[in-house]
Amino acid sequence: MNRRRFLTLSGVGVVGAVAGCSSEADRAESVDSHPAAADLEAQPRRGELGGHVILAFEDPSCPTCRRFHENTLPDIRENIVDAGKGAYVVRTYPVIYPWGEPATQALESTFARDSEAYWALFDHYFAEQSSFDSDNVLERTATFLTEETAVDGEAVASDARERAHDDAVQADIQAAENAGLGETTPIILLFEDGEFVTKVNGSVSYDLISEALGERDG
Repeated sequence: MNRRRFLTLSGVGVVGAVAGCSSEADRAESVDSHPAAADLEAQPRRGELGGHVILAFEDPSCPTCRRFHENTLPDIRENIVDAGKGAYVVRTYPVIYPWGEPATQALESTFARDSEAYWALFDHYFAEQSSFDSDNVLERTATFLTEETAVDGEAVASDARERAHDDAVQADIQAAENAGLGETTPIILLFEDGEFVTKVNGSVSYDLISEALGERDG
């Protein structure tokens, strides 16, 4: 990362939490070697790898993740993904409310069947976040998938109860732990053209992301 830009980023205070910027920026890890990015190509992704990477650890039950999804992600899609400058990659990380854990199991079971249905379900969890709890999440998930996607919702709910894709869930959790990311979600790791820039978490704005990735001036 450009040293001048890093100093500017550290000083603007655009975001509520910028964790460990100095030490992590100096490590200059690449997306190919960073422990949080292990098995990156197998993760749900919008856009193509090879440019910038915005790697997000999100919990579907996390209100701050919902705000990131509603307020920041549209700008990422428009200015980074759709512009062909990089990829937005999600790793689910259920650490906030209990219903996030079965929801994460359902997300991985859905992704194993249909990636577009995965994104539809991910959006649905955030859009209807306040209506979910541990008792209803899989029933509501099955209904949504069956009515709104081509995926068999009951099959996904059954897989989630049996933890049929728990290996994928645990891989995301292990990646976060190996990287020492903590549990303040969302946790966003930014790679400028494949080079690690910084990790930010909490209320992450697109202004901060664009500054970190050198996209502030277009």
